[in-house]
Parts: sequence; C-alpha cells; structure tokens
Amino acid sequence: MVPVADRQKAKEFYLKLGFQLIVEAPGAHGETWIQMGLPDSNTTISLAGFPGIICETENIDVKIKELNNKGIEVGKIDETPWGKFAWLKDLDGNSLCLHQK
Repeated sequence: MVPVADRQKAKEFYLKLGFQLIVEAPGAHGETWIQMGLPDSNTTISLAGFPGIICETENIDVKIKELNNKGIEVGKIDETPWGKFAWLKDLDGNSLCLHQK
C-alpha cells in the first residue's frame, strides 16, 4: 500500500506511468479502495492513507496458526466483500496484512 494525500490525483499519476486500474470500490471507512497494477504482473499497489504490505494466502486461518506457533501475533480476521484480511506488525511497527480472496 502506498500512502497518498489524494487518491484520485494519485490514480491519474499512476495511470500515466502505465499502471492499470484493477479495483476502485467503496472502502470500509468511507474512503475509496483503489488497487492498480502493471500489465503482465501479479504485483499490485493500493493507494491508501497509510503504508503496508499485503500478502496473499490461500488459507488465512492456517497461515495465522502457523504464525502464532512462531510467536507472531496476528489481529482478528476481517471479512469483507473483497476477501478476508488480518493485520500484524513487524518489529519496527510496519503494517503487514494477510489476505485471502
């Protein structure tokens, strides 16, 4: 996730760079979720109000159990129309998120 001040202006900038719009939808907190990617790439960015890394997983429950067994605390699972999300922080406070479609 890339923190931006104005999501619409940032979207236009990234479109000019060659990114494609993947998702633009209402977000959970009244903001717009904008996800973009480069052609022929599996890597995407989300234009957001804060930084973070989202890691895709096929089974979020199994992944959380694995991390908990390693002593890594993961927050509760949030279920949204775009899948399940669970957040955690690294040792420096950086946000990481597990996502299951």
